Amino acid sequence: EAQLVESGGGSVQAGTSLRLSCSASGFTFDDYNYAWFRQVPGKDREGISCIRSRDGSADYAEFVKGRFTASSDNAENAVYLYIASLKPEDTAVYYCAAVPECQTQSGSYDDILIGFWGQGTQVTVSS
Repeated sequence: EAQLVESGGGSVQAGTSLRLSCSASGFTFDDYNYAWFRQVPGKDREGISCIRSRDGSADYAEFVKGRFTASSDNAENAVYLYIASLKPEDTAVYYCAAVPECQTQSGSYDDILIGFWGQGTQVTVSS
């Protein structure tokens, strides 16, 4: 069974950093690229980044402003999202998704075709 499992979330103080992990199993890792999203209850899902398994290149949403870094380890079948200088507004459930392509015609993360999702990991940032 194809599966993505996120981990690394938690309750942290503002200004600290976290590295979220997304471990893949049950399918060929290189067959997909991987997108990170986050969602606050009652708000729309927000795309953060998409990383290509082929070469590790990553795109980022404009709001990221250098605080988020996506990476991958094909040998470990995992992708990561490092978040620096966490802010209370970063509080959300963070999800990774396996996606056929990172790019969309519109350039919007809303239009990324999703293969399948992980279950999410909660990040709570207190001031």
